[in-house]
Amino acid sequence: MPTRGQLTPLTIAVLALLVEEPMHAYRMQQLMKERGVQLVVNVRNRSGLHAAIDRLARDELIRVHAVERDSRHPERTVYAVTDAGRDALLTGLKDSIAAPAQEFPLFPAVVSFLHLLDPQDARTQLERRAEALEQTLGATRAVLDASRTAHVPRLHLLEHEYLQDVTAAELSWVRGVVADLGNGSLDWPMPPTG
Repeated sequence: MPTRGQLTPLTIAVLALLVEEPMHAYRMQQLMKERGVQLVVNVRNRSGLHAAIDRLARDELIRVHAVERDSRHPERTVYAVTDAGRDALLTGLKDSIAAPAQEFPLFPAVVSFLHLLDPQDARTQLERRAEALEQTLGATRAVLDASRTAHVPRLHLLEHEYLQDVTAAELSWVRGVVADLGNGSLDWPMPPTG
């Protein structure tokens, strides 16, 4: 059975969808898009989804349930979750919820070396990040608003609420640093040369 480190956000999404019912990859991709899962899981390309499905099948966490053939669509393989897949999903969910993972996202790493830029360039780049965060925040709020209008239960919106709050917190921090750079209250020695 996979450990927490082996389950990715995409494999968790695939397993979770297959717990609902057997389905083919195209249906999985449609549901992820309809539910706004792409805001929290990288499902931009089909090849990544198919690679995740292949890996889950290889690890016997899912199995072929049926092959659909009709004249209107290409042949589609329908997958179902196995008992081992359900167990791996539930164990992965519990472990990932209970204990924060030691993740190393790129942004905090580059912030630790922000001092290598001159203050004006750092401010410009942070302003660009703030604009991107505002767009992300707007998209997340739009998903939440549309979902609430459609009477989607809050339980199914928690990941979007989390993303909204985390993005808002980061945006607040970035704006604060930009303001401090603008008013000169952030001590910033010139970057080393050579």
